[in-house]
Amino acid sequence: MHVPDGFIDAPVSVAAGVVAAGAVAVSLRGARRELGGERAGPIGGERTAPLAGLVAAFVFAVQMLNFPVAAGTSGHLLGGALAAILVGPYTGVLCVSVVLLMQGVLFADGGLTALGVNIVLMGIVTVLVAWGVFRGLTALLPRTRRSVVVASFVAALLSVPASAAAFVLLYALGGVTEVPLGSVLAAMVGVHVLIGIGEALITALTVSAVLAVRPDLVYGARGLAAPLKLRVGGELVDAPAAEPAPAPARSPRRVWIGGLVASLVLAGFVSFYASANPDGLERVASDKGFDKSVEEHHTADSPLADYGVADITNARLSGGLAGVIGVGATVVVGTGVFYAVRRRRTGSGDGAGSTGGGDRDTAGSSA
Repeated sequence: MHVPDGFIDAPVSVAAGVVAAGAVAVSLRGARRELGGERAGPIGGERTAPLAGLVAAFVFAVQMLNFPVAAGTSGHLLGGALAAILVGPYTGVLCVSVVLLMQGVLFADGGLTALGVNIVLMGIVTVLVAWGVFRGLTALLPRTRRSVVVASFVAALLSVPASAAAFVLLYALGGVTEVPLGSVLAAMVGVHVLIGIGEALITALTVSAVLAVRPDLVYGARGLAAPLKLRVGGELVDAPAAEPAPAPARSPRRVWIGGLVASLVLAGFVSFYASANPDGLERVASDKGFDKSVEEHHTADSPLADYGVADITNARLSGGLAGVIGVGATVVVGTGVFYAVRRRRTGSGDGAGSTGGGDRDTAGSSA
C-alpha cells in the first residue's frame, strides 16, 4: 500500500511528514532502550542492532512477494506487526521507515513527497494497532508460545485494515480528486481485510519459526514465562521466586545468517513468481478513478526503478539482482542506523549519568 506522489495534496503531505518525523524522533529514543537496555536480554544490546537491521531487510524482501487476494488484485506484507513483535514497537517503526526510504529512493516505489504519508500509514498505524492488540491478547491468554503466535496473527490481521482506514482519512483531508469516500472506505477496508489474512499468516509463521529456534530473540515473548505453581492444602499457589542463574550468552549469528539467506532467496528468486496484479490501493484507486492524479516518481530514472536493473534485458535476472541489491542495501543501512542508536545510548548514558563505557551503562541503567 505504497501511496504515490499526487494522491494527497501538499499541506496534508507536509503535515504527515511532520507527524512521521516526530514519531521517528520518539522511536529513536525508545529504540535506545529496546536495543541497549535490560530488555536486550542475555544476548546483549550490542548484538541487537544487526538483528534489527535483519528484520528491516526481511520486511523489504517479503514486501516484494505480492500474493493474489481477489480477482485481479494482490497484496503484500506491510510489516509493522512483524517488526514490532520481533524487535519492539519503537524499533519496529524505524525498521519500516528504513524500508520505505530505501524503496522510495532506490526503487521508485512510494512517492518521495508522500514518504511521510507512507511512514504514517505503514510504519506508525500498523505498529500502534498491532502492538496494542498483541499486548492486550498476551495479557489475557495463557503465557505460552502458542499464545504469542495467536496474538501475532490477530494483531497483524487487524493492523492492515486499520492502515487502509487511515489512508481514507488522509484522503478525506487532502485528496486531490473528488470521490465518494464511503465507497472508497468500504473498498479499501474490504480488500485489505483479505490482505490482512496474508499478513497475519506471514507474521505468525515467522514469529513461530523464531520462537522455535531462539525464543529469547522475540521481543514480544520476553517476560511471558508463567510462574511455577505449587499445590498447598489443595490449592495452587505461586512458588517462591528463586534467584535466576545467569544464562550463558548465546550468539544470534546463526539466526542472523539464516535470516539473511532467507531474505536473499525470497527477494532474489521467489519474487519472480509474485503476483503481477495491482495491489489493493492501486486497484481501488483505479476502480474509483483517483489514480489519474498520480505524478511521475522523482527517481523514475533510477537504475533500480520498478525493481529491475537497468540495461539487463533478462527479466528474471534483472528482478532477482535488484532484489538482492535491495536486501543488501537495507541490511547495511538498517544495521548502521541501529548501531548509531545503540552507540548514542551507551556514549551519553541516556540520562543515566554514565560517563564511561557502554557496558556499565547497559548493565546499570533501567531506562
